[in-house]
Amino acid sequence: MSISINNLKVEFSAKCLFDNISYIINRKDKIALVGKNGAGKSTMLKIIAGLQKPTSGSVSIPHDTTIGYLPQHMTISDTATVIEEVRTAFSHIHKMHERLDRMSNELASRTDYESAEYQALIESMTSLTDRIAMEESENCEAEMEKTLIGLGFVRDDFNRPTAEFSGGWRMRIELAKLLLTRPDVLLLDEPTNHLDIESIQWLENFLITKANAVVLVSHDRAFIDNVTNRTIEISLGSIYDYDVNYSKYVVLRQERLDQQMRAFQNQQKMIKETEDFIERFRYKATKSVQVQSRIKQLAKIDRIEVDEVDTSHLNLKFPPAPRSGDYPVIADNVGKAYGAHQVFDGATFTIKRGEKVAFVGKNGEGKSTLVKCIMGEIPFTGNLKIGHNVKIGYFAQNQAQLLDGEITVFDTIDRVAVGDIRTKIRDILGAFMFGGEASDKKVKVLSGGEKTRLAMIRLLLEPVNLLILDEPTNHLDMKTKDILKNAIKEFDGTVIVVSHDREFLDGLVEKVYEFGGGKVKECLGGIYEFLEKKKLASLSELERTTPVQEKASAKKGEVKSTVKPQTEAPVQTRKLSYAEQREHEKLVKKAKKKVEEAECEISRLEQEIAEIESVISSGNPPADIYDRHADATKRLENAMSLWELASAEFDEISSINGK
Repeated sequence: MSISINNLKVEFSAKCLFDNISYIINRKDKIALVGKNGAGKSTMLKIIAGLQKPTSGSVSIPHDTTIGYLPQHMTISDTATVIEEVRTAFSHIHKMHERLDRMSNELASRTDYESAEYQALIESMTSLTDRIAMEESENCEAEMEKTLIGLGFVRDDFNRPTAEFSGGWRMRIELAKLLLTRPDVLLLDEPTNHLDIESIQWLENFLITKANAVVLVSHDRAFIDNVTNRTIEISLGSIYDYDVNYSKYVVLRQERLDQQMRAFQNQQKMIKETEDFIERFRYKATKSVQVQSRIKQLAKIDRIEVDEVDTSHLNLKFPPAPRSGDYPVIADNVGKAYGAHQVFDGATFTIKRGEKVAFVGKNGEGKSTLVKCIMGEIPFTGNLKIGHNVKIGYFAQNQAQLLDGEITVFDTIDRVAVGDIRTKIRDILGAFMFGGEASDKKVKVLSGGEKTRLAMIRLLLEPVNLLILDEPTNHLDMKTKDILKNAIKEFDGTVIVVSHDREFLDGLVEKVYEFGGGKVKECLGGIYEFLEKKKLASLSELERTTPVQEKASAKKGEVKSTVKPQTEAPVQTRKLSYAEQREHEKLVKKAKKKVEEAECEISRLEQEIAEIESVISSGNPPADIYDRHADATKRLENAMSLWELASAEFDEISSINGK
């Protein structure tokens, strides 16, 4: 199976979005589609999905190849329960049988037994037969449950009408249906937009281990780095195809731009020299032949274009933080309920001055609710003390939507600026890439990312010492996210960040507060240390449950709990299916590799420390040697912790009955 994009051209009005683009999507490709906003990434997905026609060119899709497409926005019907809606995903098994019948009939009618096409048909039939056998051997209800829980639903949600859920949760239902159909090609447009940090990790693992070909658009760097093995950049109507993941692509792209710029500069120098020659000798009869020759030479030159590079620089820097008390936030047994629904209770913690912490957890578990409690926007139970001289700067996740769309960018800032800062509004806007005419645009015509930047400017207009940022990276591209992250790292005040973006949180926060099950738990360490511990806990929880097996007599739409009542006698662990056995082997192999990598890192750090200690004992150590020793020792302690987690995970997975 391979999809061929042939000489694709797309024009909107006078603008050429794509110009004669060609490439191939292979069976197991995991492709990140990248490019600046407006480059045509979503349009490319729509064309491959058959929802939009190109101006010219074609997309060749092999017969019987299935394509699943998840757009950024969709209209979803509200006529069924969650489980009823998701159950429709398994209608594809019937279609696979029809495909197999057609392939059998074609095979029976052919006599070109030695041809490559005949062999390819046999291989396709074998693959499809195996796939049908595997999917029919699996418990469909168990697969639905695993997928829905992986995407953040709880079992109590399964029989609720889809109409009761917000748009973001209904997108998860559509994503669950799409994943369960196991299409040959998955086209995903910003699939992580409505997912929390744990659901993103689950989706990431699903795409790596179970999906076939994947083409995705995402601004989540950690997600696309882990999932993809190929990067296609759309720039100036052309594409650049890199057989690497995003991080490696960034390095290679810079090398390409450097080479392109050198070639462009050399050509411009040659063109100028030629034009100078023509101008100098245009009216000299003795040079007429040479002049005509140079004119023809100039006309034949294939002009080198330089890719558009955003050379504007966003210089984001928070004002110095006024000194606050030692403990900006002290929570003692804080709780919040809406009617009979207890969002969380018993939250007790202290945030020290200068700490940078993250609030993480599934959507709806109370992260933004606790932020509103800290802000004094809603009532709560318990005691919540804001420290002495604490000045809060608050960025809400809907901040961009609260802007007045009918006024200009300049007026948006002018109306909130006071004092001397009003004389510098143009400079500030320029630093945030709203220079020149952009400052006179109406807010309603701005993109999501531009609105987020504008809302961020308002936050910078007065000095604060406690920054509370609720999903600040939504709609920001990767470059702007990096700039914001560096600004927060350099900020000398206290920071609370609510975010599901692992790469953004990595290296930024030193403590994580997890929201879940009505509780708020403190976890010391960075985001990846938290996730390692969380993965181990999730694995233990998974081992205590068994998949749902819905009986034929069960009511339509009813799913039984996988957790047996405590009064029942324990049942024997059931034998794993073939597909589950293979998945188990992959998990064991992956866990073992993590242990080996951790051991290698420990060995390397021990060697590094031994070398540093050797320098210290030499009697003439450099001035920074003790700092290097302390840093290496700390890294060794972290590596030991990760090794312990990896070893425990390996033991836990290995103990699962894979027979």
